[in-house]
Amino acid sequence: MTRIALDAMGGDNAPQEIIYGAVWAAYEYGVAIELVGKQDKIEYELEKIRIQGFLSTAGGFKNKRIKIDPTKLDIKITHAAEIIEMGEAPGQAIRKKKKSSIVLAVAAVATGSSDAMVAAGSTGAAMAASLFGLGRIPGIDRPAIAVTLPTMKNPIVVIDAGANSNCSPEMLFQFAVMGTTFSKNVLNIESPRVGVLNIGEEAGKGNELAQATYKLLEDNQDKINFIGNIEGKELFSGLCDVVVCDGFVGNVALKITEGTAGMMFRMLKKEFKANPLAKIAGLIASPFMKNIYKKINHEEFGGALLLGVKGITVISHGSSKAYAIKNAVRVARDAVETGVNQKIAEFYEGQ
Repeated sequence: MTRIALDAMGGDNAPQEIIYGAVWAAYEYGVAIELVGKQDKIEYELEKIRIQGFLSTAGGFKNKRIKIDPTKLDIKITHAAEIIEMGEAPGQAIRKKKKSSIVLAVAAVATGSSDAMVAAGSTGAAMAASLFGLGRIPGIDRPAIAVTLPTMKNPIVVIDAGANSNCSPEMLFQFAVMGTTFSKNVLNIESPRVGVLNIGEEAGKGNELAQATYKLLEDNQDKINFIGNIEGKELFSGLCDVVVCDGFVGNVALKITEGTAGMMFRMLKKEFKANPLAKIAGLIASPFMKNIYKKINHEEFGGALLLGVKGITVISHGSSKAYAIKNAVRVARDAVETGVNQKIAEFYEGQ
C-alpha cells in the first residue's frame, strides 16, 4: 500500500484541516498515511474525527459532515517537536530546525517510511527540505514546480510555477523535459506539445532568456515536441500541453489566473441576485455553474509536484482545507504509481 507523509503543522489551517484531508484521503483512495507533527495535537484531532466527523467547507462536499473512523485506517504518527513558520528563511530554518515537521516529513520519504509527502506550509521550506533531504535527479540543475491547469480541451502543465525566479535557458530546457514527462505519464498526453510563455509568438520576441530558450528548444525538437512561443491570452486555448517559463513569470500567471476566476464567479453571483428575474436565471444556471467551478477550482487539483528531486513532494496552497489536501494526496499517489521521477532520470541517463 502506498503511504503518504503529510506535514500536519504546515499551512494556514494546520493541523486541523491537514488531518481532516489526510483521513479523508486514506478512506477514499485506500492509501496509508503518516502524519508528521505535534503528537498530542494530531491525536486530539483524530479522536475528534472519530467521535463527530468533520464538516467540509469546500468542493462538491461543502457544508457536508464527513463521518470516518480513523482507527480503522492505516494512519501512523511521527512526532515533530518543531515547526517552520511562513516568515522564516527556508535554508536557514531547515538547518536550524532539524526536528521540524517539514524536515521529518521529507526524511520519511528519504528513508522509505513513506513513498511521497504533501506540504501546505512554506513553499520555500518544502523545496529546500526536499532538495537537501532527497537530492536532485542527475542532470537537473534546479527542481521546478509543475502546476496542472484546466483548458477548453486537455489539462496543461505550467512549469516553473514559483520555485526559481532566476533561470538560465538550460534550466528552462530541463523544465520542458520534466513537464513533458509529467504530461505524458500522469496526464496521459501521448506527445505533449511544449510552448514558451512569452509576449509574442515570433521567435525574436521577449527578453534574452525567452529568446535563448526558444533557440535551445528549437534545436532539440528530436527530444521535445516544441511548437514555439505562446502568449498569456493563449494559456487556456489548448494550443500546447506544457507551458515553460521561469518561476517568477509562472507564479504571477498562476496567481492572476486564480484571482480572475474567483472574481468572475463573485461577479456572476452578484448579478444573479440583482433582481427577481436574475434570481430565477441563477437558480436555473446553478448546476451548470457548479460544474464549471469544479473544473477551474484549484482545490480540485490539490497540489503541485516538485519535479527534479529524487522523491515525490507535493506542494499545496498555504490556505488549503481538507478537500484540497485530500486531492493533494491523490496527486502524490498518482506520481508514485506512474514513477514520473524515475522516467525523468531515465531521460538523462539515455543522453
